[in-house]
Amino acid sequence: MVTKEELASPVKPTWCPGCGDFGIWLSLKSALVQLGLKHEEFVIVYGIGCSGNMCNFIRGYGFEALHGRPIPVAEAIKMVNPRLKVIVVAGDGDTYGEGLNHFVTACRGNHDVTLIVHDNRVYGLTTGQASPTSGKGYKSKSTPAGTIETPVKPLALALAVDAGWVARGFSADPQQLTSLMVAAMQHPGFSVLDVLQNCATFNKVNDVTWFKEHAYKANHDIHDRMAALKVALDEEHLATGVIYADKREPYDGELGTRSVVDEELSSIDITETMDEFV
Repeated sequence: MVTKEELASPVKPTWCPGCGDFGIWLSLKSALVQLGLKHEEFVIVYGIGCSGNMCNFIRGYGFEALHGRPIPVAEAIKMVNPRLKVIVVAGDGDTYGEGLNHFVTACRGNHDVTLIVHDNRVYGLTTGQASPTSGKGYKSKSTPAGTIETPVKPLALALAVDAGWVARGFSADPQQLTSLMVAAMQHPGFSVLDVLQNCATFNKVNDVTWFKEHAYKANHDIHDRMAALKVALDEEHLATGVIYADKREPYDGELGTRSVVDEELSSIDITETMDEFV
């Protein structure tokens, strides 16, 4: 099994001091160790943004996708080799903005992929523009008079399109966050873990203190979708923990196909196909 030392990259994190990304990074490494995975048993697909920079800070198999596109890449990897544990690390802009269609499709399809979203309610890498989860009226360099749109409610949206496992963590609570990551990766199907995190440099509204004042540990029936939806819609009181959990056959199980890595490919003649490129 992999150790924290073996996950260590020679590249040191370049996030701003105090960034919530550090807590997510440390929790993910702890979760991978707790699961007892070997390097060859998992792959992480990264989005673009401060969250995507984690591709340089974890030593392991990975792929950095286009902005908004890490989810379909992860789905393809899982379909090719269902034995792999496939994880997506992306941001709120990546997932709920540019990649919102892929997010909805993955929830509906129930691909056996774990999605971990760095949700700091701002585009941090591009210096602080409002993101899809920024609060109404949030002032930024892209919305100097305040945002007009209401924010995306990612957990409620996931529940509305039939996601089977939905949770929320907090980057400043690594113990709970690590346990949620472990549970998410153990769930047989698409698991959504939205992580509240601060952006110390650009988001001066939703700082660590603000999240602590607004967050609480969930205590409802996590198998009751309507109860979970009520909790997920509450933006004044942010429940952390597992919000909803339901098991059903994941996409690769429904598909019923064998892994490509199990197929004997030596007898397949691709000469005619390759001739088109000669």
